[in-house]
Amino acid sequence: MSHIVDLITGHVRDVPDYPKAGVVFKDITPLLGDPDAFGDVIEAMAATFGPVDKVVGIEARGFILAAPVAYEIRAGFVPVRKQGKLPAPTFAQEYDLEYGSATLEVHQDAFSPGDRVLIVDDVLATGGTARATASLIHRAGAHVVGVAVLMELSFLKGRAANPDLEIRSLVTL
Repeated sequence: MSHIVDLITGHVRDVPDYPKAGVVFKDITPLLGDPDAFGDVIEAMAATFGPVDKVVGIEARGFILAAPVAYEIRAGFVPVRKQGKLPAPTFAQEYDLEYGSATLEVHQDAFSPGDRVLIVDDVLATGGTARATASLIHRAGAHVVGVAVLMELSFLKGRAANPDLEIRSLVTL
C-alpha cells in the first residue's frame, strides 16, 4: 500500500486559494495524466470492497475515478450530478461542503431494490457530499456498502460526519 500512497502524494499538487481564498485544492490532473499511476490507482480503488452491483461517481472528479472502477469490477456506473443536469425524474439532496452548499441528484430508477452500491470520489473532506450521496442511494432503495476515496483530508473530519458509512481512503492527509 505504501507504493500507492507514494504514487498519489507524488502526483497530486496543492493549489492554494482555489476555488476561494483559504482553500487548498488537491489537483489530481497530474495523476490522471500518468497512465501507469492512473491504472494503479483504479486497481487499488477497485479492490477496496467486495462485489457490488453499482458504482456511484459524484460530479465531477468522482466520475473520472468511478467509471473505470465500475468497469474494472464489472459493475454498473451511476452518475450523481449537480442539480438540473439529469434528464429523467430524480431524487435531490441538499448538502454542505467545505466552502458552501449545493444540491445533488440521482435518477429515481438508477438502482434496483437491494442493489449493493459503492460510492467513489476523489476526496473526502467535510463528508457532506458522501452523506448526501448515501441518502440519495437509500431513498432509491439500494444499500451503500462503502465509500472509496483517493484522498481523505482528516483535519476536516469527514469520517466523523459519516459514522454509519464504511470509508476507505488510499491516502489520509
